[in-house]
Amino acid sequence: MNTYLLKPCLAAVLLSLSMASFAADKGLIAIITPSHDNPFFKAEADAATAKATQLGYTTLVASHDDDVSKQNQLIETAIARKAKAIVLDNAGADATIGPLKKAKAAGIPAFLIDREINATGVAVAQIVSNNYQGAQLGAEKFVKLMNGKGNYVELLGQESDTNAHVRSQGYHDVIDDYTGLKMVAQQTANWSQTEAFSRMESMLQAHPDITGVISGNDTMALGAEAALKAAGRKDIIVVGFDGSDYVRDSILAKGNIKATVLQPGWREAEMAVEQADAYLKTGKAQKEEKQLMDCVLIDETNAKNLKNFGVQP
Repeated sequence: MNTYLLKPCLAAVLLSLSMASFAADKGLIAIITPSHDNPFFKAEADAATAKATQLGYTTLVASHDDDVSKQNQLIETAIARKAKAIVLDNAGADATIGPLKKAKAAGIPAFLIDREINATGVAVAQIVSNNYQGAQLGAEKFVKLMNGKGNYVELLGQESDTNAHVRSQGYHDVIDDYTGLKMVAQQTANWSQTEAFSRMESMLQAHPDITGVISGNDTMALGAEAALKAAGRKDIIVVGFDGSDYVRDSILAKGNIKATVLQPGWREAEMAVEQADAYLKTGKAQKEEKQLMDCVLIDETNAKNLKNFGVQP
């Protein structure tokens, strides 16, 4: 065989592969979430990255750690790198509006997940869990577990996060109807497991007679559970919110945590990328901007089916 004939053929093959690779790369999608130390936010980033890669995009994945300044810098970086779209779980309902307006002016559409902002028309989509509906599910289970009576405490999420307020309101719109249940303390733990451990220790010292803890998220619920275990208090019921695998394991092991509320974070992140892809192809939004996804109660009856913030068949 003439080896000289192989060179043009090889060049053609390499050119073909190069063109295929170029065609598959649709550009950059920036994926920005809070800290990946929280399994919920890590799952969001993982799901969005996997879907973007599947659809032919490259990704820039970063965490703003709930720091508005850091978030603004990351959005600036996305603009500078001419990202095709931004998928964002934001660091503040008000503070995020200005940076996203800047991205929009630069021709970069934003697709929000998990947390809303206090404006419409700035992002193409805001795909969030129905936090109020989910909180009511959690509260109803909490009331049942508490037999409608007893003293309890509440752990709140970050003050700047709309979800923290919506979930608390959903809890109280159910629990407050039961006169036998009395909230004796309410403290913010900023979605943090470490802070929740500390807050739980102090609340337990001040109110040793409590029999229940309702938490704004699973990370704080796990911090509370760790403090209760350290104090030898197996009698205190904890209900969380998010649907993490760690809380699933506690429910199955019959720990302090008896239930949680699953918000479908994995699917929300996938939907954001899918809608970004459709928007970039057509120039039109697939759905209305505000999109609510219903939550699911997770307890001893279905915890075994929970994995990666989704219920498996």
